[in-house]
Amino acid sequence: MSNKRLSNSAGSCHRVAFEEIDHTADRALRIYGSNLEDLFLNAAQGMNSLMVTAPISGSERQEKFVALEAMDTESLLVDWLSELAYWAEIEMLVFEKFKIESVSSTHIRARIYGSRVRQLKKHIKAVTYHNLDIVRTDKGMTATVVFDV
Repeated sequence: MSNKRLSNSAGSCHRVAFEEIDHTADRALRIYGSNLEDLFLNAAQGMNSLMVTAPISGSERQEKFVALEAMDTESLLVDWLSELAYWAEIEMLVFEKFKIESVSSTHIRARIYGSRVRQLKKHIKAVTYHNLDIVRTDKGMTATVVFDV
């Protein structure tokens, strides 16, 4: 069930940004990034690929500012994706462009840009801590995230 996608969110198309991996009941992604910023951008794009089928367009573009603090990187990733899932679920607002102003292992500040969609392919009920793992390698970072759908 591997569904690999190439990313251009950071202006680069040379590396797999995320792939859907098999999970018994829910949906899961393995996310890649050369650094923490890339990892968070690719995680957002990967979650979008689960929620919407077509490129986001048509409705008025909206901008939001997100500032999050967490006790560790795993919690920050869950909080980041949960924030994006919240807007999708509550207002059908899906963000496809992200400008991260700053990110560390415990905080993120970003401007996010998106549009309303008519429907979601999959509703993300929760971003879970189940099997959550962020690994630093010599090639960058990898995370595994499970979504309750």
